[in-house]
Amino acid sequence: MHISLKSILFFLLILGFTSCVSNEKIIYLQNLEGQKAIAEGELIAYEIPEYKLQYNDIIDVNIQTVDDILKNGFNPTADASNNMRMQMAQGGGDIYYMTGYTVDKNGNIRLPIVGEIQVKDKTIEEARAEIEARLKAYITSEVYVKVKLGGIRYSALGEFRRPGKFVVLQDRMTIFEAIANAGDLSNIAKRDEVLLIRQYPEGTKLHRINLNDRQIVQSPFYFIQPNDQLYAEPMKVREVGAGENAAQSLSLVISAITVSVLLINTFTRK
Repeated sequence: MHISLKSILFFLLILGFTSCVSNEKIIYLQNLEGQKAIAEGELIAYEIPEYKLQYNDIIDVNIQTVDDILKNGFNPTADASNNMRMQMAQGGGDIYYMTGYTVDKNGNIRLPIVGEIQVKDKTIEEARAEIEARLKAYITSEVYVKVKLGGIRYSALGEFRRPGKFVVLQDRMTIFEAIANAGDLSNIAKRDEVLLIRQYPEGTKLHRINLNDRQIVQSPFYFIQPNDQLYAEPMKVREVGAGENAAQSLSLVISAITVSVLLINTFTRK
């Protein structure tokens, strides 16, 4: 059976153009058809639920008495702990892993002298009030307690340009900041079906997120929570080996055409 060179070229050209990824699939925050349009400049109101501490969270606890404040000022002077944090931050490590307090499987943290304190399912402010109340039994003078979440830890898997596990020293972070921190999604990532794995006090839930839809700004998944995991699946073009853009696809088509011509010439000479 003989196949003409024109037929092969036509097939390869069609394959090249149909395997390109359209802009509609990679543009973030679109006003999708059938959804309420959100105009640029429009104020979008949202409520950020207070995060409640969970197992394996790390919190930073800073305790000062009145004497400490009078001696060192409102900002404590750098000590060995602060120097360790600076060194770990410069090396890209988790600066609170060695110096913070980890919530154990029973929901407790263990402070010097005070012992175990139950903080699971408490907000940061509730944990601060509980620690302060427990300290008053050991410290007679006025005590000032500051509690902060030791960064937001999350993982980015799949079609990210720089996948991995990250620690961001912020109190809150949007999903787009998390994606940007992981180098953005590749052009063949399914932006309309990103999987968010989120931890809840009662267990784990899986959520599908459409990053192409502007409505995500009003959703409860717009802000990343500690221990979130993001997984981006590849589009079907990965299966056929197509390029991420027109230039890559055209390069693949040209390479395929070249190989086809060489094969045809080889067999027709026999």
